[in-house]
Amino acid sequence: MAAIGNIRKHSTFLVIVIGVALAAFVLGDFARGGGGSRNVNVGEVEGEEITIMDFNSEAEKNIDATMQQQQKDRLTSDEIFSVKEQTWNDIVRRVIMDNEYDALGLSVTADELFDLIQGPDPHPLIKQYFADPNTKQYDRNLVVQYLQNMESLPDDSKLQWIRFEKYIKDDMLRNKFNALISNGYYVPTDLARVLYSEKNDKANIDYVAAKFIDINDSLFNPSDDDYAEYYSNHKEQYKQDASRDIEYVVLNIVPSAKDIEDSKREMDQIAKELRETVDVVRFVKVNSDTPYDSSWFAPGKLPVQIDSLMFNSKIGTVSDPYLLNNEFHVARLMEIGRRHDSMRASHILISYAGAYNARPEVTRDHDQASDLADSLFNVLKRSPGKMETLAKEFSNDPSVEQNNSDLGWFEDGKMVYDFNEAVYNTKVGTFTISETPFGFHIIEVTGKKDLVKKVKVAMINREIYASDETYQKTFAVASKIATECETLEDFNNALTEQSLNKRTMPGIREMSNYIAGLTNPRQIIRWAFNENTVTDQVSSVFDLDNMFVVAVLTAKVDEGYPTLEQVKDRIKQKVYNQLKGEYFTDKMNEYNDDLAEIKANMNVVDKQVNPLYFSSRNLPGFTIENEVMGTVFGMKNGAISKPIIGNSGVFVVKVNDITLAGDITNYTSVITELHTEFKKRVDQDYPFTAVKESLKIVDNRIDFY
Repeated sequence: MAAIGNIRKHSTFLVIVIGVALAAFVLGDFARGGGGSRNVNVGEVEGEEITIMDFNSEAEKNIDATMQQQQKDRLTSDEIFSVKEQTWNDIVRRVIMDNEYDALGLSVTADELFDLIQGPDPHPLIKQYFADPNTKQYDRNLVVQYLQNMESLPDDSKLQWIRFEKYIKDDMLRNKFNALISNGYYVPTDLARVLYSEKNDKANIDYVAAKFIDINDSLFNPSDDDYAEYYSNHKEQYKQDASRDIEYVVLNIVPSAKDIEDSKREMDQIAKELRETVDVVRFVKVNSDTPYDSSWFAPGKLPVQIDSLMFNSKIGTVSDPYLLNNEFHVARLMEIGRRHDSMRASHILISYAGAYNARPEVTRDHDQASDLADSLFNVLKRSPGKMETLAKEFSNDPSVEQNNSDLGWFEDGKMVYDFNEAVYNTKVGTFTISETPFGFHIIEVTGKKDLVKKVKVAMINREIYASDETYQKTFAVASKIATECETLEDFNNALTEQSLNKRTMPGIREMSNYIAGLTNPRQIIRWAFNENTVTDQVSSVFDLDNMFVVAVLTAKVDEGYPTLEQVKDRIKQKVYNQLKGEYFTDKMNEYNDDLAEIKANMNVVDKQVNPLYFSSRNLPGFTIENEVMGTVFGMKNGAISKPIIGNSGVFVVKVNDITLAGDITNYTSVITELHTEFKKRVDQDYPFTAVKESLKIVDNRIDFY
């Protein structure tokens, strides 16, 4: 309702904006050349094309499935983007793994699939969903019954089963693939011996270390050759994905004082009509952004602006409009009554296929559920003590396992309406039946608390929207920036003149959906990555949710290896440390590896470590120092190292003692540990990741969304 109202209020302005956008779209196609041809493929995996039609078809199915799973009528733009992202990943995985399965001759036969679903030891999910509610044990008959009733199930349930069955088949293929790799892993005894030694060899050392941080950078002056040499030696560490940096300004479309006054005047008229109308419920449905609420309210549960009025007035009283959270509200007192503040009940839920939240194993139809509920109701009227026993046997409410059907105390109005009213209208100690979207409930009312005064209130809520005039004024400011600014300098000057705050967003990835402070920013990201957008270019106006945005592209980073100039700031400290390392090395060499002389004449850290294991990740007192660790275990007892340039300083080490682990009679435990670790990595999808990284994958999604 709110969105429709917003469109209605700004229809004239939206026609202008849409017209400009459509013209830009058409002209953009002409500007492309080649007759405005477009890429018809959303991507390509090792030569296999993924068309936009196939991608959209699968994405739509996944969006529908997500809405069904989350019980939503629609998804947000962020949620839709997330589903599309998962769809892409699923398609890429399917193409890659299907090729792997075919190459290895892996498949799931019809007999295997039958066993996975109906066999004596089926897939774990089958065991989970088709367990007897009493014994909690897998019951094959429930599966058979479900499949026999498949044709009578709603289309959504059929589609859900097809997806469920496909997941089981894919999971079996994945398990076969992983088992093939895991079982092909072989660890020779000689390798196990080396790995055992690496974990158990230990040393007793003294060391001194001159820290890079202890000497000022200003004492050094790196040359261009120093930067070039360092980058050449470490280039692989700086390989990168494509990214963009932008700066942008956000102009929020906020209702003006005049807009608020106009909304107040409109709400005053609605309040007047609310006092006079006969059909209040219909009037609320037509005029409110939110549905009519028939709940009973206890004192203190209504907004403070109307709580006292509604509890101290006669039926038909209408409040003055009041402003709360950018909405105007007005209320009319509908009913006054004395109701139980809270109630207690037990129930048995009899669900049916297609009911809200019905589990897959529920195959009965609506009429069968109604008949079963009537039968249980009649049994309980004769034998009230069987409530808990029958609930454990028949109830489709999962909570029955914890509460034995007892829902405990709940506030009046907190349960679904039909259930709530059935409990309210039934005497304590008796039974009733109620139908809700969840199915049929056989209810035993077990308690009611004291009666308190309650009211029913019809409330009309209207959000305050910015007017066409406010939209146009805000758009005019944004348009002035976009059209008159050609460079970042122009952009900065314009923002300063108008006292607007600038925001920055570095490192945007091509398929990101995030820019701080913005909702659904994909159009800005697509603009930043467009091949025709150049650095220092100012964008046109982007129309987002209740805001206009103008951006400037400040930096472009292409996929692959950046230039030395692009990484110079990032490697600056590393280059300085390299020069510091050479300086400290020269100083230490002056003292001929004499630790005492080095300690006496230099500002160094002096430590003893006992024991130090070869497999240790860190050098005590420092972080990861692989050069030092490797040098130590290549030395002999009593030896002193030459200066070692590490990550955080320069080290000289004296080995007091090396204790080698030696041989053991049986390396089975070492081999088993390695196998376990390898299998864990296989199960964590390392093989798929390795295959994926070795393939050429073309991703054209940014051309489409």
